[in-house]
Amino acid sequence: MRSSRSRRRPTAGITAALTGAVLSAVGFLAIGATLRAAPVHADEVAYLLNVTVRPGYNFASAGDALAYGHGICERIAGGTAYGDLISDVKAHFANTDEFQASYLVSQAANEICPAQIWQLRTSAAGYQPPPL
Repeated sequence: MRSSRSRRRPTAGITAALTGAVLSAVGFLAIGATLRAAPVHADEVAYLLNVTVRPGYNFASAGDALAYGHGICERIAGGTAYGDLISDVKAHFANTDEFQASYLVSQAANEICPAQIWQLRTSAAGYQPPPL
């Protein structure tokens, strides 16, 4: 007489493993959709801390720094190319430092208008700084 254990189909373990894998994948997809759907929020305080404490920009006031950052965001939303943004920042601050300019642009995008980050990244694709 065979026990009930030996009557189990050999595919039962495979089915259980496959079901677990499918449920895990569905769970990960749900988490990913939730994270993607999360709204992005501006953090003007972080922007101010990052650009007013850092030397090189010399904004007259916090209000001027915010206005400048919002101006960058408006230009990103308006479709201004990344290279043009960088050139303008360099000209405004009379500084040829590529990093200083890109830092200010990225801080504005990341902290003031995070919804525009993808547009900025798309615009920066293929950008090459001018030769020294």
